[in-house]
Amino acid sequence: MSSPESARQSASQEFRLLLTDEWEARMRDDPLFATECGDHRFDDCLPSVSVEAYEQRLSQARSFLDRLEAMDRAALPGSDWLDYDIFARVLRDRIADYEFRAYLMPVTAQSGFHIFFPDTQNTAPFNTVQDYEAYLARLVAFRAYAEEHIALMRAGMAAGVMAPRIAMVGIEDALTPHIVIDPTDSVFFGPFQAFPAGVGEVDRVRLQAAATEAILGSVAPGYQALLDFLTETYIPAARDEIGASALPDGRAYYEHCVRRYTTLDISPEEVHAIGLSEVQRIREEMAGVVAGVGFEGDLPAFLEFLHTDPRFYLDTPEALLQYVALISKRIDGELPKLFSLLPRTPYGIREIPAYAAPRSTTAYYFPCAGDGSRAGTYYVNTYGLGSRPLYEYEALSLHEAVPGHHLQLALQMELDLPNFRRFGDITAFIEGWALYSERLGIEMGFYQDPYSDFGRLVFEMWRAARLVVDTGMHALGWTRRQAIDYMAENTALSTLNITNEIDRYIGWPGQALAYKMGEIKIRELRDRAESELAHYFDVRDFHRILLEDGGVPLDLLEAKVVAWIGETPGSGV
Repeated sequence: MSSPESARQSASQEFRLLLTDEWEARMRDDPLFATECGDHRFDDCLPSVSVEAYEQRLSQARSFLDRLEAMDRAALPGSDWLDYDIFARVLRDRIADYEFRAYLMPVTAQSGFHIFFPDTQNTAPFNTVQDYEAYLARLVAFRAYAEEHIALMRAGMAAGVMAPRIAMVGIEDALTPHIVIDPTDSVFFGPFQAFPAGVGEVDRVRLQAAATEAILGSVAPGYQALLDFLTETYIPAARDEIGASALPDGRAYYEHCVRRYTTLDISPEEVHAIGLSEVQRIREEMAGVVAGVGFEGDLPAFLEFLHTDPRFYLDTPEALLQYVALISKRIDGELPKLFSLLPRTPYGIREIPAYAAPRSTTAYYFPCAGDGSRAGTYYVNTYGLGSRPLYEYEALSLHEAVPGHHLQLALQMELDLPNFRRFGDITAFIEGWALYSERLGIEMGFYQDPYSDFGRLVFEMWRAARLVVDTGMHALGWTRRQAIDYMAENTALSTLNITNEIDRYIGWPGQALAYKMGEIKIRELRDRAESELAHYFDVRDFHRILLEDGGVPLDLLEAKVVAWIGETPGSGV
């Protein structure tokens, strides 16, 4: 007869085997993700995106969930419970995504394989001849990969599961740069312009010739085929309705998106009401800043002043990148005040590529490699410098780099966690943390300039307004014009940024809710900890508790923090 301890160890081994099996399946199903994670066994492969492949993944996910639910969670060691709960949520969300067939809408003007495929050269290794040949194999396979996406979208047309037409506007800007006559004009030729010392001259000549053939024979024709299909067939047939509720079973699909991205059991209407309340609160704070700088006029007039005064703008991309770099380095030096747990992996700053910049957001973060071979990257948009006001960049850098995305995600990569959590994407936590990090700038001594502090409020207002417009468009029947007007009335974002953002929300239902809902929960937990622990509260300990398990769904995070408060000396004092 086995002891209780041996029974727990046996149950844990069975659970760990399930996690291993599921991760191996993910690596094989998505070789591009495998490369990102530092698993280079499949660097010469691309994923299958056929309807049949997605149906197989749905069956596979159900099988993994069946195995999980057949286990007795209570029989596992307590150290496995958080992994069990997060894994169950991940599988159920994935199954719902597949069941709603969201995969039938694989591209918009702002997202999709056509955008991220050029970035594969930033995740793939280029150290040996074999590395180059693996990358070439992907280039050669690209045309078939594009054709498979086209077939997937044809299936979406037949099923009535299509992206809104407005979400496709401008997509040709991300396609035509890759339809080249001279292969050296292609971004895909970049890795073949310079080689490491270990690649000899004979191989260099051969690899360049193979790259030329792959670009002209596969990559450029693949992008051309996609462009032709989208402009001639798909976009003319795309739906006029912008809301997810217009899709088959659309209300249920959007409710799933809300739950998935917020990790909360909450309705679109409840989120909408929270958004309205937050917008009103932030407007009052904005009014205080306007009064403080002595501006004579109302908030709309102040926003117009911010949009047009040349003091807030730079003339060259280089100047903007230097400005951002200085802010980022200053932030680095203040981190120990608030954090005892910091990542070892550094980050760098780059421009968003020209082919993606016109339809891209102001900035974004690209994670470091799981094997430590690549730093994180803070990408800055230098397109349309008249739409890039300087007062935004303290908040933006705190969000995208440190203590926001880079600190949290690089640390997550370095923790001793199962792979599904090391590389996981709990959006409400990740984006909620990054928005919370913007406010931490106050405690770190930033926002001394009142315009920069207004920029912080602009960014917070942006995320609060998202709660209103996303739910408005996808659940409450709002038009695109209503959403644009609401953002224009309540934020200092430029017209370019507003339209790009609204079109992003249209094409990605629910995702934009994660930021503010996550930040609200983290702020609630901090307020509770400060209240209950009083002078025993240590912000460095609080941040350690938040970060030491990587991204965690908000309900599980709350349970964890509440337990920590109860165990901390001084609780209840």
